[in-house]
Amino acid sequence: MDKRNKYLFPLILITVLFFLWGFAHNLNPILIPHLKKACQLNDLESSLIDSAFFIAYFLMALPAGYFMKKYGYKGGIILGLILFATGAFLFYPAASLRDFGFFLFALFVIASGLTFLETAANPYMNELGDPATATQRLNFAQSFNGLAATLAPLIGGNLILSGKTLTEAEKAQMTAGQLDAYLNVEASAVKVPYLVIGIIVLLVAILLWRAKLPEIVEEEDSALEVKGSIFKERNLVFGVVALFFYVGAQVGIASFFIRYSHYVAGIEEKTAAYLLSAALFGFMIGRFVGTFLMKYIAPHVLLAVYSIISVVLLFVVVLATGQAGIYALVGIQFFMSIMFPTIFSLGIRGLGTKRKQGSSLLIMAIVGGAILPVIMGRVSDANEGNIQLAYIVPVICFVIIFFFALYQTRVKAEMEKVQISH
Repeated sequence: MDKRNKYLFPLILITVLFFLWGFAHNLNPILIPHLKKACQLNDLESSLIDSAFFIAYFLMALPAGYFMKKYGYKGGIILGLILFATGAFLFYPAASLRDFGFFLFALFVIASGLTFLETAANPYMNELGDPATATQRLNFAQSFNGLAATLAPLIGGNLILSGKTLTEAEKAQMTAGQLDAYLNVEASAVKVPYLVIGIIVLLVAILLWRAKLPEIVEEEDSALEVKGSIFKERNLVFGVVALFFYVGAQVGIASFFIRYSHYVAGIEEKTAAYLLSAALFGFMIGRFVGTFLMKYIAPHVLLAVYSIISVVLLFVVVLATGQAGIYALVGIQFFMSIMFPTIFSLGIRGLGTKRKQGSSLLIMAIVGGAILPVIMGRVSDANEGNIQLAYIVPVICFVIIFFFALYQTRVKAEMEKVQISH
């Protein structure tokens, strides 16, 4: 069996994982306005949905790396899927109690599972084939993550969002019992969707448990061995920083999309969810386009160009009124599309036998999604709910990503020197 056929089935199975966690991630922008309404939250409190989700990446990434060092990538993937399903099932009692803390715990469990999946699947995909095409391969797999991102708000918006938000005047006219009944109905909308998700994830776990997946063995070439502490690897450290700010920007931009649409143009939540789905469809297309362009343009060059375009579009988001800001917010998704897999792939270059450890550190950087949306929520609340102004935060993020992209020119030159010397 040639190498390409040997890796085909594992590539398909791992690509399914990219779809699953993409779907889970992109239900959060639906949950934020939904639980804000059902649990009566402000912008800062609703942003804790992202915090509970992404803090798991910070807390669980190193344990995930150590677990896989002992039990391999396949073991990490199976455990990740079991945690994912468990968290999804916990949504049922959380909705029954209408307890926001319980919802946050369920999201934390889901994200703990996703941490194992991403810690395993990203480097696994990187290794299933020719190293020269690793970045393209990872971008291709992440394209299915983009497909999930498109479908999640579309499906979630239809199944979870009611399209009915009570004004303060309407609430004042209701009795305590009527208001409580309304909020209970809203909270219960998540029960069936998350039960279905849990069942599907368990079925995938069983399939992967029974499948034969090749275990990747890292290169033992001394030229690829990291000497001393991994924290001395400047490219990896810069990659961790860049990924922290990228994920924070990506999560914040999508999480407050529905709020932003209502704030600048008075668009109701279901319509805004459709717009978000369209934006994330652009994200998916961007992944495929980016994968194609990388055949002709160096990944770090494309990353630099896309980050600058994103900065320009964000200034439109912050300064424009009405539909113009929404169109700019939709457009940003296309240019963000290649950033995570490209930063990740560039960040682990040259780590050799330390690749799993480096991958764990990069996955920890996803904690940016727990912190920066909270800052955006705080900016909004501090300015009387002006969510538009909060979009200045992602501007800073993309500037940092631009400098990471520029730094790759130096990294490339240093790696070429090492290859020549060996």
